[in-house]
Amino acid sequence: MKASSLVFKILMGLVVVAMIAGCQAAPTAAPTAAAAATTAAPAAAPKMVGISMPTKTSTRWVSDGESMVKSFEALGYTADLQYADNDIQNQLSQIENMVTKGANVLVIAAVDGSTMSDILQKAHDAGILVISYDRLITKTANVDYYATFDNFKVGVLQGTQLITGLGVKDGAKGPFNIELFGGSPDDTNAGYFYNGAMSVLQPYIDSGVLVVKSGQMGMDKVGTLRWLAATAQSRMENLLSANYSDGKTHVDGVLSPYDGLSIGILSALKGVGYCTATLKCPVITGQDAEVASIKSIIAGEQTYTVFKDTRDLAKQTAKMVDEALKGQTVDVNDTKTYNNGVKVVPSYLLDPISVDKTNYQKILVDSGYIKAEDLK
Repeated sequence: MKASSLVFKILMGLVVVAMIAGCQAAPTAAPTAAAAATTAAPAAAPKMVGISMPTKTSTRWVSDGESMVKSFEALGYTADLQYADNDIQNQLSQIENMVTKGANVLVIAAVDGSTMSDILQKAHDAGILVISYDRLITKTANVDYYATFDNFKVGVLQGTQLITGLGVKDGAKGPFNIELFGGSPDDTNAGYFYNGAMSVLQPYIDSGVLVVKSGQMGMDKVGTLRWLAATAQSRMENLLSANYSDGKTHVDGVLSPYDGLSIGILSALKGVGYCTATLKCPVITGQDAEVASIKSIIAGEQTYTVFKDTRDLAKQTAKMVDEALKGQTVDVNDTKTYNNGVKVVPSYLLDPISVDKTNYQKILVDSGYIKAEDLK
C-alpha cells in the first residue's frame, strides 16, 4: 500500500470518529440567572386602591390623602387619589372611573354618604372591597368596614372645652350666653359631634348656667351645609344682629365643630368689635388642628381645637385593607355603634385629642404634624 493511501485512510477514519462524537447529545448547560428570570411566570401587578376624598379646601383632607398614599404604597399597593371639590356628582363619577379602571379597593370619604348606593352596587358586583373613611356611608349594604375617630367623643371634648373655657368646671355660675353651630347635615359625623357636645352642655342649659340667647338648637337649626366658613360667618352675623346689638349683651362662648367654621365665626365677631382690648373673644371650639386655627389659638382668638391624627387613621385604614385582602381577621374595635340604615358597619375608632395654647407645641409641632415655620 502506498504511503499516500494509508494517510488518506487514517484521515478519513478520524473524520468519521469526529462526526459520530458530534452527533451524540451534549449535556444541557444549567440556565443562567438571567435566562431563568425570563422564563419565570411574570410577577402579579400590585393591587390598586382608589382613594376618594371630598375636597382640597381643607388642609385636613389634603393630609389624609397624602398619608394614605404613603401608607398603601409602603404595603406594596398602588394608589389612585382623587378629590371631588365638594361636588357629589363629581365624586360619583370619579369613583365610577376607579371601578372601570379595575380598582381592587375603594376608600371613600363621602361628600354625601347617602348618595353612594348605585355606584357601590357596581363595586360590589365587581368584587371590590369598600372602606368608608371618616364619614359613614349610609343606605347601602355594600360597605365592608368603617375607619374613623370616636366622633361622639369629639363632641364630648368640644362641650367640655366650652365649659372649661367659661370657668364652669371651676364653679363659675354664669349665666353665660352661648351660640351653637353644627356641621353639615349630610355628613353623619355632624350628628355625632353635636350630640356628644350636647351630652355635656344640656344639663348646664337646663340649669340656666348656659343660655342660648338666640334659642336656636338642634341640627335642623344649627347645621352648616358643606361645612362652609362663609355660611357660618353669615349665620353668626345674623345672630349678632338679632340678639346682641343692644350694646349690653355679649356672646361668651360658641360651640363650633370644625376649624373652618371657627375662622368664619371669628370674622363675624371681629366685625362688630370682639377680640379687642375692650371686648374679648368668646370661648370658641373647633376641630382638625388646621394651621389657620392653630395660629388663631396662639394669637388668643380661637380657644380650642380637637386634633385627629390623620396619619394614624391612614395607617389603620391601610392595615384593615391589607388584612381583608389577605383573608386575615380585620382589626376592628366597634361592631355596635355605626348603623348606616341598612347594616351595622364594623368599625375601628381612634381617639381624638383636645388641643389649646398650652399643648399645641408638644402634640402638633413636636410630632411633626405641623411645621414650626408654618405657624410664623
